[in-house]
Amino acid sequence: MSLKGKRIFITGGSRGIGLAIALKAARDGASVAIAAKTAEVNPKLPGTIFSAAEEIRAAGGVALPIQCDLRDENQIAEAVEKAAVEFGGIDILINNASAINLTGTEGTPAKRFDLMFDVNVRGTFLTSQAAIPYLRESAKLGRNPHILTLSPPLSMKAKWFKNHVAYTMAKYGMSMCVLGMSEEFRPDGIGVNALWPRTAINTAALAMIPGVDIAVCRKPEILADAAYLILNRSAVECTGNFFIDDEVLASEGITDLDRYSVVPGTTDFLIDFFLD
Repeated sequence: MSLKGKRIFITGGSRGIGLAIALKAARDGASVAIAAKTAEVNPKLPGTIFSAAEEIRAAGGVALPIQCDLRDENQIAEAVEKAAVEFGGIDILINNASAINLTGTEGTPAKRFDLMFDVNVRGTFLTSQAAIPYLRESAKLGRNPHILTLSPPLSMKAKWFKNHVAYTMAKYGMSMCVLGMSEEFRPDGIGVNALWPRTAINTAALAMIPGVDIAVCRKPEILADAAYLILNRSAVECTGNFFIDDEVLASEGITDLDRYSVVPGTTDFLIDFFLD
């Protein structure tokens, strides 16, 4: 397996899961465009597109930092085009960027509702839309194109909606993009899949959830390793799936997951949202 020479576009990859996926690919010698909003150091959040680019280069990859606000369709189109021109095309799109706000219906301001839908649903849809022509060309060249979206398996159980209706709808909107686009672009040979963690992952987004103990979480690298396996599979055969990280690893015989634990030896993890 290798992602050497792959041309990858990642949204929101300046930190956390997106950066972990970028670094995994970079170690093979992939070219990675990081399209994220953070260009200046924020004392509350680690990482910028430039620090991410430095890490990607240090890992052995080619990096292209692009400041991009996913709420702006023009910025999305320009970012995707910039990456395609710089790399000579795009083979892989990672829809990683996501906004979270775990509030009930009465406690969700319109601006927070709009942010989640603009970034999660609209951003995923429009970035995928912009990348499709390049991914279709990648398929014609036999380069095994993929779209991988960080979103959960779909469920109509009320318990996943009742505490944060807006957030659940926004995340499921990303998943519905996967569901529809996997069939829409199956004839083009573009693999479209979703990936979601079994347990809570220690990221900056986790810090927005009060009372979460990181000792019962796993590291972003478990998703990076799972993504790596998915992206190396045949796009023609592997599409329309809602993968769970540990199940992907187990399918390749990887069952000892202790190295992904924030605290080695932990066995009682906090299960992530949307999974029974």
